[in-house]
Order: sequence, then C-alpha cells, then structure tokens
Amino acid sequence: MSRGRAPPISSTPPPPSVPATAGGDFFRFLNHSPNMELQDFRPSRGRQNLTLGELLKRVEDAQNNNNNPVDHHHSILELGFSCNSVPASSSYPFVLSFNNLTYRVKVRSKMAFPSYFGRKTSSTVGGILANNDDMMGETKTLLNNISGEAREGEIMAVLGASGSGKSTLIDALADRIAKESLKGTVSLNGEVLESRLLKVISAYVMQDDLLFPMLTVEETLMFSAEFRLPRSLSKSKKKARVQALIDQLGLRSAAKTVIGDEGHRGVSGGERRRVSIGTDIIHDPILLFLDEPTSGLDSTSAYMVVKVLQRIAQSGSIVITSIHQPSYRILGLLDSLIFLSHGQTVYSGSPANLPSFFADFGHPIPENDNRTEFALDLIRELEETPGGTKSLVEFNKSWQATKNNQQHQNKHSGVLKLSLKDSISASISRGKLVSGAPTDSNPSSSFATFANPFWIEMAVIGKRSLTNSRRMPELFGIRLGAVLVTGFILATMFWGLDDSPKGVQERLGFFAFAMSTTFYTCAEAIPVFLQERYIFMRETAYNAYRRSSYVLAHSLISIPSLIVLSLAFAATTFWAVGLAGGLSGFFFFFFTIFAAFWAGSSFVTFLSGVVTHVMLGYTVVVAILAYFLLFSGFFISRDRIPPYWIWFHYLSLVKYPYEGVLQNEFDDPLKCFVRGVQIFDSTPLGAVPAAIKVELLKSMSDTLGTNITSSTCVTTGTDILKQQGITDISKWNCLWITVAWGFFFRVLFYFTLLFGSKNKRS
Repeated sequence: MSRGRAPPISSTPPPPSVPATAGGDFFRFLNHSPNMELQDFRPSRGRQNLTLGELLKRVEDAQNNNNNPVDHHHSILELGFSCNSVPASSSYPFVLSFNNLTYRVKVRSKMAFPSYFGRKTSSTVGGILANNDDMMGETKTLLNNISGEAREGEIMAVLGASGSGKSTLIDALADRIAKESLKGTVSLNGEVLESRLLKVISAYVMQDDLLFPMLTVEETLMFSAEFRLPRSLSKSKKKARVQALIDQLGLRSAAKTVIGDEGHRGVSGGERRRVSIGTDIIHDPILLFLDEPTSGLDSTSAYMVVKVLQRIAQSGSIVITSIHQPSYRILGLLDSLIFLSHGQTVYSGSPANLPSFFADFGHPIPENDNRTEFALDLIRELEETPGGTKSLVEFNKSWQATKNNQQHQNKHSGVLKLSLKDSISASISRGKLVSGAPTDSNPSSSFATFANPFWIEMAVIGKRSLTNSRRMPELFGIRLGAVLVTGFILATMFWGLDDSPKGVQERLGFFAFAMSTTFYTCAEAIPVFLQERYIFMRETAYNAYRRSSYVLAHSLISIPSLIVLSLAFAATTFWAVGLAGGLSGFFFFFFTIFAAFWAGSSFVTFLSGVVTHVMLGYTVVVAILAYFLLFSGFFISRDRIPPYWIWFHYLSLVKYPYEGVLQNEFDDPLKCFVRGVQIFDSTPLGAVPAAIKVELLKSMSDTLGTNITSSTCVTTGTDILKQQGITDISKWNCLWITVAWGFFFRVLFYFTLLFGSKNKRS
C-alpha cells in the first residue's frame, strides 16, 4: 500500500554566515521568520550542549559587537560564573536509565451480564482496553519489563497506539506511580533516584494546558519564576530569566496577551502549549517529562513545540515525551524512540535504525514512507492477529542484543564517570537553575525542598489570585449584588418591626433566614478550587510551593471580600428592620454576619477539596446546609430535639450565629415584648374586645394573687431566649465558636489537599 510522504529532511549544512554551533542555531531560532517555521531544523549532533544562560551570553556578545543597544529586559542572567570558564563540552552527561519497569493494577470485579444483551461490554483501565472476561478480579499489566535509557541533550519519544502504555511509562519515570506498585529501577547516572531529589531537578508537563485564563503569558511565567527560583535571585534576574524563556519559547509577540478561555479570547493553542511547558522549565530542570505535548495541535504548531523541546534538551536537559503519531519533520528532531504495544517494548533505538530493524524483521519500510507511520500501522496490524505482537517483542530483544550492544559500548567509552552529586554540581556550575549543589554524600539531603519560605509563597499565591480575580470583577460583583438584593428584600419585608408578640415571631424568622442566607451565598466558592484543582496538583507535585501556603494565602485573600459582603448586608438590614442594641448592637451583628460568611466559605472550600465535580458539590452543599438550618433551633428548640439528634444540633453551623444574634437582640432584661392583654394575641382570645381581655386579666390576677394590668410586663427578652432554649452559650462564645468553625474547616481543607491530591497512581 503506497502512501504520500513528505520529502526527507535536508542535511544541507548551514550557510557560512551562521556557524554550525549551538549559538548559531539559537540565532536562527530567535530570528526566524514565519516561513522558517516550515523549514527543516536539524541541528548537528555531538556538539556543545549549552545552557540557556550561555546562549543568552552569546546573543549579548553578538549584539555588543554590532554596537546595538541591549534591552535591559533581555540582558544575561548572571549566575555567579563566567562563560569562559564553562568546559568546551559536557564532560559529565546525565543518563537516565530504567530497567525492568513493571506495573500491574488490580481490576475491579464486574458482574458479567447474560449474553442475550447482544454484545460484550468493555472498559478502559489505565488506558488499556479490557473485556469483561478479563475483569473478574484479575490484574492488568500496563507495563511489562520496560528498559531503556535517555541521555542529556537528547529527546526520547515514547510512541504507540492509544492504550499502549505511553502515559503510564512517562508517569513511571516521573515518580507518579506509587513505589509499592511499580517494580523495577529508575536511576540517574547509575544512582537510584529518590522522590525528593527528583522533584527538585525535574518537571512534568501534563497533556492539558492548566493555566489561569486572565493572566498574560509574561505574568504566568513570572509567577512561575517567583515560585521556582530561589529567593537569592534578585527580582531583576528573575525578570531576565522570564524574558529569556519567552524568547526561547518563541512567545515574544504574545507576551502581553492573556491566556484566555472559552469566554475570553487569548493566545493560540500552540502558544498555550508552549506557555505550559515554560511554566515547568522556568528553573531549567535536568529532567523534563511531557505527556503528549503535541496533542490537539496542527502540524506547524506541533513542530514548533518539538523544536522548543530540542532547544531545552540542548541546553543540558534530558527530555522524555510521549507522542501519538509524529510527522516526518518532527521525527527528524527526535533522538531515540521507544515503541510500545500493550505495555511491551516492540522497538527501542534511534530513528535512523528503524529501516534496518523492520527489514531484518521481514517488513522493510518503503522508501517514501514515514517510518513511524509504517511502524505504528504494522504494530496495529499485528495486534489484531491471534499471536499479537509477541513475535515483534521477541525479535526486538534479540535484535537489540546483537545490533546495539557494541554501539552501546562505544557510546559510553571514554566518558568520565562522576557521582550523581558531582554531576549535579557540575550542571549547576554551568547555569542550571536548580536549588543548589549538594554538600554531602547524599545528593538529596542537601537540596531545599522548596525554593522559597512559606511567607513568600503566600505573597505570590495571593498576588496571582488577586490579579486573576481583578480581571474578572463580574464574579465578585454578582455575589455582592446577590447579597444586596437579599438584604433589600429582607429590609422591605421586615421593615420597622415593633416589640409586640408578632414582632418577636417576625424577628425570629428574619434572623433564621438571614443566617441561613449567608451560608447559601457561600456556595459560589465551590467552583473556585475545582477550577484551580489541577493547576494546584501540577504545581505542588514538584514542590513549587507548600500546600499550607496555598491554604493560608487563599484564606487571607478571602477576608476583604467577606468584610465587604458582611458590611453591605448588615448596613442594609440592621437599621431598616429596627434591630436593637444601637451602634454596639450593629457592630456585633456585623461581626456575626462576617463570622457566618467565614465559616460558610471555609466549609464550602473544604467540600470543594473533597468532591471533584461542580454539580455534585452544589448538591452536597445545599443538602448539608438544609440540615444545618433544620437543627439550628429555629424550627424546633433545643429542649424539644430528640436525644438521638442532639449531637447534630451542636454540629450545625447555623446554630451559633443564629443564637448569637438572638441574644444580641433579646439580652436586655428590662425590655418588654409582651404587656398585659398582649398575652392573648397569639390565642383565639385575641379577637375578643379589649374590655373582656381586661376582665380576664383581673380574674387571672385574683387566681394568681398577682396584680396584672394592661401595662404589666409579662414577657421580657430573657424570657424569649428561655423559650427558644438559648441558655447554654453566651453571644460572644457563639461568635468565637463560629469563627473557630471556619478555622477548623480550613485545617480540614489542608489535610484534604495533603492526602487527597497526591497526583500519583496507586
């Protein structure tokens, strides 16, 4: 079957005016025209691997030689070393080796349905299709004895059909699979990689572009630099690093453009993908893992992304990525390939060896065919045969042993071996912006787990969140509008309540509705964390910041908005309804509303860390808040609640602010709410003439031996509190307990993030 294929990549050397060096390629990359994106970019092999700082130094030197002014934003990032002191070549290259990686998952048992349903059902487990026949309590092998190595300055691509185990292998190498589940070893320069060290020297780019939509490209990268670069670097050097990275990623024209989302126009898909890569390589990691970075992009955008990865690799990094089906041009940028089929290796080696490999297997690649497309088509055809790809797997083992053994030995001959600690130190001295060099024999023990102290992390998180929110003022505006509308309706509905028995009942209804409303309006906080959830997981997976910093920062930045909402609601309702207490009573009412908003916001934030879907979150919040209102003491007083439900009464968040404002209103023992004949207002006798009521009072006085007249105070505020069962907690204690509930749910939210956002496969 013949296919149309792109012409082979040209091997023509660069023009004489541009040296065939890393610096020359860098000029070509920075000064490319739109048409150059379609040209072949095949750098020479075996040349010097320079870091980004060294490349920028060459750019600056070239600009100075041409007497061109250098923009201070693009100046070289001084790292305390001289470019002249850098060795002519990387004498101590990093080699990431992985041996016999095996990963199996237990498949949940499924009840097999009778065959009269007409078909077998299937499900996907870890990206591999499994039939019901295989899912009766069995285990599924996602990786089966995968071995290989990736070298500094090279791009290793993992290829295969959907469900072949590409993403699983990337996760295994990036320590995103629990140690007890993954068999085999992953080592760097012959030393087993510890999780703590790997988080410091590596980065992982997810398949989805997880970015804040209202931040610009430059702001997104700058915030990433604030997180990942150490405090010892000045603000100007961090800005220089960001500007250099923007040029490296080819994002100069989009630097001031917002990322955008469905409702806001922003950067293109290819630019968004490069920004995602940039946020994770801001600290110039030694290891870079990417999960299908070209997925969903057109051919030109995908080619530009892989060109960026090539530049990253040549700066002294190991790049390992999964690619679904690379184009002919992208294949020319890759250094080594691993083809997988159902978790097994069917080919491992250089793209140049593909023709000889399949020729020896008996399926030569046609001259004009795309090598990877041919290989993937052949693998897919073999998978559909009864024997599957077993013959190809076995042939790959024998072919690798006979063809690549000598080449492997020659490749490593003459290379001076260093310990991992010394290799990382040498890499740092060449400008890699990791945390710092180890100082003892254990490479991971001397690395700072986080680049900055927690208060700096809090400041950066808070600034980023406020910047993103400030550009979407409609979100807070809608919430403030809802509070004002609710306050206006309550103020006009309960306008100027008197001190009669009916006024007492109306006050009770007002307080119950007002307190419950404050909690219900907090439900809007559910989508906030759910939208940031995967951004948070990506950033904390490799120690961009502490989880505690995230919780504290979001708690602090929520307070100003809660104060505004509380003040708006209290000012709208307190004076209009005619509540008691004067100015001191108003301030207590305001503080209670604020405490209720704080507790409700914390509760909803905690639930957003537990549930994973917005609609599910709303359902849970509405149901639980309804239960809180039911057990608050408004519908049934505490003394009348059945003993087996009394515990829920004390867990109700509505109970404490409700009782607090009631005591604020009725705690005056001298204020009378029922006088003389008013005791009949809530009874059938309330309709009889006033003269008869007076006669009834006289009869009652004679019977009780107490003189009760029309002006005698029968019920005070204290009596009303006793009737409602509000006698066990003072109003100030109610306020502090409400505030404490808020802190309690923030702590629970932290533990939810700590244990529920590991971002690892089990």
